[in-house]
Amino acid sequence: MEEIKIFCPATIANISCGFDVLGLALDGVGDEMVVRKVAQEGVKITKIIGQELPLEAEKNVAGAAIIALLEDFDTEFGFQIEIDKKIKPGSGIGSSAASAAGAVWAVNELLGRPFTKQELIAFAMQGEKVASGVAHADNVAPAIYGGFTLVRSYDPLDVVPLPTPKELFATVIHPQIEIKTADSRKVIKTNISLEKGIKQWGNLGGLVAGLFTEDYGLIGRSLEDHIIEPIRSILIPGFDEIKEATIIAGALGCGISGSGPSIFALSRGIETAEKVARAMKETYLKLDVDFDVHVSKINSEGIKRIKAHT
Repeated sequence: MEEIKIFCPATIANISCGFDVLGLALDGVGDEMVVRKVAQEGVKITKIIGQELPLEAEKNVAGAAIIALLEDFDTEFGFQIEIDKKIKPGSGIGSSAASAAGAVWAVNELLGRPFTKQELIAFAMQGEKVASGVAHADNVAPAIYGGFTLVRSYDPLDVVPLPTPKELFATVIHPQIEIKTADSRKVIKTNISLEKGIKQWGNLGGLVAGLFTEDYGLIGRSLEDHIIEPIRSILIPGFDEIKEATIIAGALGCGISGSGPSIFALSRGIETAEKVARAMKETYLKLDVDFDVHVSKINSEGIKRIKAHT
């Protein structure tokens, strides 16, 4: 195989109670990418459609991720990348992660799969570091594994795939404002009280247990963030109104997607998820802020090959 075209899903990180450790992959929302082998060694980004992003490989998250991979695998050839960016940078649904994870996944396929998914996550994290200054895995892990993932440890890296209850759906509203992850991280406090930590650990354990047992009530009760949301929500217009409206509409819970400004809600069943979407739209129409809304099942496959490029 000399080239491959792939779909790289958008993702929701943190999922309220799991800052930097929890994430899930979305279905039907994502980037497309073509990666091909070429005679010239190194990495070259030849085309980016949809967004103004650096073509220099070391400054682009996809290029940086592949460079990290190639440090562990000697080749006598190189790679060209074309990226169709359908996820807007700064949207809070894993734009940089889709590029970084998709790039290393595609290269791994072209090389005959010498690396495990866990190793691919480590390479993709180096792309995330270019975007935000921090090599976090909560977006790239679900993009690569699909479904829900838990980063149990960063040193050493230990990522655990989690089950996805079959009736669980996500609704995401993306206000058309940009919040850069690097900026959003600056407002976070680095110390928390033991009281808040205990509440957060309980919710994290409860959410994981709810996923395993398909206990939707437990999932809903666990979607609470006592640490990050109170600070970051100030940056998002209408956050409190959206949260209230989604709960009234029947959502299990609602929170900030990644670093924002996107807001997500989880629901049991597609009908409730679509009702939640209508409630989100009605709330934002009053605020005179442009937005996109996505209703999605949880993507259990992650990155996938879509068709040969012609």
